[in-house]
Amino acid sequence: MAESLVVRVPDIGEFEGVDVVEVLVTVGGRVESGQALIVIESEKASMEIPSPAAGVVESLAVSLNAKVSEGDPICTLRVEAEAGADAGAASQATERPAPAPAAPAAAPAPAPGAESIEAELLVLGGGPGGYSAAFRAADLGKSVVLVERDATLGGVCLNVGCIPSKALLHMAEVIEQARALAEHGIEFGQPKLDFERIRARKDEVVSTLTRGLDRLAEQRKVRVLRGLGRFTGSNELSAAHARGEARVRFGQVILATGSRNVELPGLPADPRILDSTRALEVEGPPGRLLVIGGGVIGLELATVYLAFGWRVVIVELLAQLLSGVDRDLVRPLERRLRERCERVLLETRVASVEAGPDGLHVTLEGGGAGRDSFDRILVAVGRRPNSDGIGLDALGVRLDERGFVPVDAQLRTNVQHVFAIGDVTGPPLLAHRATHQGKVAAEVAAGVAASFDALAIPSVAYTDPEVAWVGITEDEARRRGVALRKGVFPWSASGRALGLGRGEGVTKLLFSEETERIVGAGLVGTHAGELISEVALAMELGADAHDIGLTVHPHPTLSETVAFAAELVAGTITDMLPPRPRAPKGGR
Repeated sequence: MAESLVVRVPDIGEFEGVDVVEVLVTVGGRVESGQALIVIESEKASMEIPSPAAGVVESLAVSLNAKVSEGDPICTLRVEAEAGADAGAASQATERPAPAPAAPAAAPAPAPGAESIEAELLVLGGGPGGYSAAFRAADLGKSVVLVERDATLGGVCLNVGCIPSKALLHMAEVIEQARALAEHGIEFGQPKLDFERIRARKDEVVSTLTRGLDRLAEQRKVRVLRGLGRFTGSNELSAAHARGEARVRFGQVILATGSRNVELPGLPADPRILDSTRALEVEGPPGRLLVIGGGVIGLELATVYLAFGWRVVIVELLAQLLSGVDRDLVRPLERRLRERCERVLLETRVASVEAGPDGLHVTLEGGGAGRDSFDRILVAVGRRPNSDGIGLDALGVRLDERGFVPVDAQLRTNVQHVFAIGDVTGPPLLAHRATHQGKVAAEVAAGVAASFDALAIPSVAYTDPEVAWVGITEDEARRRGVALRKGVFPWSASGRALGLGRGEGVTKLLFSEETERIVGAGLVGTHAGELISEVALAMELGADAHDIGLTVHPHPTLSETVAFAAELVAGTITDMLPPRPRAPKGGR
């Protein structure tokens, strides 16, 4: 039987407040009896503090440069009962742990029939960040348990977010392309929509990917527990599932619990009022849809419903769609939405909704004040972190005023053995950010020197046209007093864009006036999301306008608009008149 022992600083003579100059163990690592745990140093000498017993480090109570005195705790060891008894007799430096302020000292006894599981690393949440963390940690030799509340891995993104919405958006794109070709002499007629088969196709894409994740977990020997996890102690979690309960004891944990839709207060409980998850179960026959919220999620789903024949009204409380994105990038999208939607109402709020047998009756206030009726309402007004209801108080993890979990560059929380990644750590709430954070957290937990220091995290609205941006925006630079040089290339001068019939796009690059390096970019146009990664890479490499412009891009492509925008800043463009002549930098 295993038990926990606290290792404390032994008698070190007359010294008080001695510096910890090295921490030689990590949470989850195994130590042998006599193995050095830390090195302390006074003005006269340095000293290694050995472990009194063999075991696994459950938690660390010291850190580098901390000051310790006799009797201060160093770490908690998980040891076999016999070894723990021997250690207690052999050294006064070990004792049973005292009660922690935020959680009971002893874990609750497992419920009758509850399964007990031991793991070096626990990952709570199986979304893109969570499964990436679990898989990376397993590759680095950790024993990993991954707890996921839903029946499938992949989280919101794969199951009810990024992936299914993109499957629907692809169908919407093809419908719109077919309609546009009628202007050029090719007519297909009105599409016939079989919503059951549309939903089946969406679900097929999702299930293909979730089955792949199950195989990867099995191949990596990651134990997947499907159940609702809640922490019951600093190193224990209870996972309730349909067949009972499992208790997981862990050395380290990565929180990857994600986020959920914000609910608007005061709305009636009616199945015709949808969140983004239920909106993916698109139905017919098409009717009238009110989209509350002009952010990425609302506009993407509006794009789908428009293509499928729904009449759409968009209501946004603020003065601009896609708040936070430069106005010149939003303008082409807004123009197209106004052409396709019944109305786009800015600076307008929903005052009330009444559910009746003949529809949902809505009262609007502000710029678009009035009364209207709809068959469906989509509420897409933001997301909130899943940090409540999982027992974070038992871990001692602090939250900020909005419920997010603050972390440092190594993705550690205020508790040494607890990491957090993804949406639960705050904006930007993006799956690709969570994935990269998950890998870093796993590496740090495994003792690898790593940190999350991305200069560029791109964002994409998969609307029609798409909008993509990365780095600083013009508006942000103006507020911060950052001097910029700007290159804006209109897609109306791109042969590829004109051939696609989509000349409304724009590519904008922003360079620091001081360093001449690229610091931001924005694109609007068809498949803009496929182009933004080049700019993100350029930012990470510290490229300037000449670096990008001198990179040979294939012609004719949309990607060469990036090079053309850089050439506008470098003064070397020939496809347009340059703003003013500039000599090649550095003799190039």
